[in-house]
Amino acid sequence: MYYVYILRCEDRSLYTGITTDIDRRLEEHSGAGGRGAKFTRSHKVEAIEALWSTSDRSNASKLEWRIKQLTRQQKLALISDNSLFVSFFGAEAAEVYKRENI
Repeated sequence: MYYVYILRCEDRSLYTGITTDIDRRLEEHSGAGGRGAKFTRSHKVEAIEALWSTSDRSNASKLEWRIKQLTRQQKLALISDNSLFVSFFGAEAAEVYKRENI
């Protein structure tokens, strides 16, 4: 299982990434072992805002890229209202990705 996530940083910036282990990746982003992304080393992670699961890396990478193309306001809207997922990415995408409870 692959996960696509959106993190909120202390400066209110948003970071999007993919992983197979969300707990491990969040720990890495928080500074453990220096394996977090360059961005999250300088923007301290505060919380996971949204999380979607999918069956393979290809699908996860596609969703990550599509989320990164959204504006900040669109990302915030998607975080607060997952019903917008279909509007942003289409009905077919809604069948491939599942929003997970955090």
